[in-house]
Amino acid sequence: MLRVKNLTTGYDGVPVVFDVSLEINEAEFVAIVGSNGAGKTTILRTISGLLKPISGEIEFEGKQIHKLTAHEIVRLGIAHVPEGRHVFGKMSVRDNLLMGAYTLNDRAKVNRLLNEVFEIFPRLKERENQKAETLSGGEQQMLAIGRALMAEPKLVLVDEMSLGLMPMMVDKVLETLKQINKEKGVTILLVEQKVQEALEMADRGYVLQTGRIVAHGTGKELLESDLVKKAYLGM
Repeated sequence: MLRVKNLTTGYDGVPVVFDVSLEINEAEFVAIVGSNGAGKTTILRTISGLLKPISGEIEFEGKQIHKLTAHEIVRLGIAHVPEGRHVFGKMSVRDNLLMGAYTLNDRAKVNRLLNEVFEIFPRLKERENQKAETLSGGEQQMLAIGRALMAEPKLVLVDEMSLGLMPMMVDKVLETLKQINKEKGVTILLVEQKVQEALEMADRGYVLQTGRIVAHGTGKELLESDLVKKAYLGM
């Protein structure tokens, strides 16, 4: 579904990610893990068109997308849940969700998607008319994911969803992402610095260190690897 080939990317022509290649198959749950500053967010921002690569290629469903604009990439079926959530604080929960459906013209489809999001996140239904700024951090993360789902995506990029959340809420959001993946068939690419939690949930994973992929395999294989144990699990 998604193929990243020899990607070098960064900011203002200065690379922070070097020669990264990775592949994601349809309906997979894949995690890119690594410490803060490893380049995980930069990869997602490049896939979603917010950054242009210095070199390399990105293909989605056989089509090269690395030269497309961000809104063109959204229309192809890729939605991005950004680091820090970035909900519209002064707008209601409902209006935030509807913002995610801006590419859709079918009102019946929009209403169906809205109801599906409320089924996945009943808390958002309860808070439907509240301003987003009044929600807890966990509820805002639910809202950011729900907003992405309103675009009816094939692939969702989720950036550091654990940021600022209590451990119990991290587990809850991860379980919900897995539910969306398995029950809705939505492909998930998660980048996360909580290595153990992400790899326990993922089908496959990639380990990123200082902008380079240093290991990849199934979530279980990576959790059992000496590299991950020593570098991230304190074992």
